[in-house]
Amino acid sequence: MAREKKFSTEDLFQATNHLLLQHGYEGFTFSILADHLNVSRGALYKYYENKEELITDFMLYEMNLFLVELREIDHVDGFEEQFEFLIQLIFKNKSIHKLIEIGSSIPTNVSAKAKENRDKLDLLHLEMYKNLQGFIELGKKERMLKEDIPNGLLLGIIFQSIAIPNHFGVPYSIWVESIKEILSHGMFKKR
Repeated sequence: MAREKKFSTEDLFQATNHLLLQHGYEGFTFSILADHLNVSRGALYKYYENKEELITDFMLYEMNLFLVELREIDHVDGFEEQFEFLIQLIFKNKSIHKLIEIGSSIPTNVSAKAKENRDKLDLLHLEMYKNLQGFIELGKKERMLKEDIPNGLLLGIIFQSIAIPNHFGVPYSIWVESIKEILSHGMFKKR
């Protein structure tokens, strides 16, 4: 009898990330994952009952890593520096947006563990926005942000900017700087 190849949680989550981004939720299967890791599907079922449990567990891991980094914004002085920090962070972790989108399509009626994980993910998503309230308030206090624009809209626009497709292949550094310019100063020329 062949001995089962072992894999680490890091290997499992890296493969899950890659395959989820490549295939989406619907196309992601334990068969594809097992082939990618060069293990049997049974090896995966030892740890997870179904793909929903694995995906939500992976997403909790990723979201917690992101939040650890995001909390560092509180140690950055001044709104402009915090804005730069946030833009760099969200572009460094640009797959988090896609993963949140994928996570919202995971059915919660599959298992109690998947539902519990989805509920935790929803709370972490809210925590992410709560952590950024201080950032927005600082921007308004320093008169860098318009006070009449709702905080949630400002944060949504910042986070949605990473989802803008780069169809024309603009070099990455120019793409990021251009998005920062539009977020900071708009797209209209000064008259």
